[in-house]
Amino acid sequence: MTKDTPKIAGLERILVLEVARVTEAAAIAAARWRGRGDKNSADGAAVKAMREELAKVNIRGRVVIGEGEMDEAPMLYIGEELGTMNGPEVDIAVDPLEGTTICAEAEPNALAVLAISERGGLLHAPDMYMDKIAIGPGYPDGLIDLDKSPSENIKRLAEAKGVAVNQITACMLGRPRHEKLLTEVRASGASVRLIRDGDIAGVIWCTDPIKSGIDIYLGSGGAPEGVLAAAALRCIGGQMQGRLLPDPGAEGQRQIQRAHAMGIKDIRRKYTMHEMASGDVIFSASGVTDGSLLEGVHFRGDFAETETVVMRARTGTVRRIKTTFRDVGAKFKA
Repeated sequence: MTKDTPKIAGLERILVLEVARVTEAAAIAAARWRGRGDKNSADGAAVKAMREELAKVNIRGRVVIGEGEMDEAPMLYIGEELGTMNGPEVDIAVDPLEGTTICAEAEPNALAVLAISERGGLLHAPDMYMDKIAIGPGYPDGLIDLDKSPSENIKRLAEAKGVAVNQITACMLGRPRHEKLLTEVRASGASVRLIRDGDIAGVIWCTDPIKSGIDIYLGSGGAPEGVLAAAALRCIGGQMQGRLLPDPGAEGQRQIQRAHAMGIKDIRRKYTMHEMASGDVIFSASGVTDGSLLEGVHFRGDFAETETVVMRARTGTVRRIKTTFRDVGAKFKA
């Protein structure tokens, strides 16, 4: 960074484009495996590409949301230090391929996702479930609350929006564990859009209900994805709460012990959006498959076209970037 490079308090402005380049590379690598039924290879390609690009960024980065512990993941593991070590200290949260199964089956809404924050700005969430609730911007603070029933939250949202409950649409993962939640939401009069995977996109959809048709996100999904979704909302605006949900039995006890080791003392704590993602945050997502949030990677011979949304909390900017890459055939060949 030269003395003439513009800088705003918090992270350096140039990092916005650098972060976008990282998710673009991961998206291109994963897209080579679209529809081939091999989710592990798709994910592995995205992880490798994301790590290689992060190593080029002028940051002193530390992975706080990654692919697992050091003994579980050879790359992008929690605690791994990345970057050139010549820039600001940042925390890194990654999901190199959000929606591994939907990429493997060439279904909509697979993404490559990354968030960075000033050091200490992202919750160190262990790999377990998190109960989540989220809405978009423009509503009174505290409108939604995990401690209220789903039907009460939907009623309050409808009143704040000035519509009948039957004009509210909730989004949730289509999972057997959500059977009771699904029944209650439909009984309230609201409609439900079930998604197969990709709850980061599900939360982001709440920020533009006119376009997406989604007003509220409900239900449990991965805690790491919850932190990434909170990072996105910090940039766009909205409200979100999350609470960790350990598995029952011995596995849940191991998860609780891991959470304690990561600094989480109260496993039942209800986290706000600002507690999951604070300070200056940059969030980037690139489409792998076509979806309602972003177009996927389009290959034209040795050319690749990507679409990326990159956001910054400090300035409130949201950029959509369409990029054409030349001569990608050899570099990203599956």
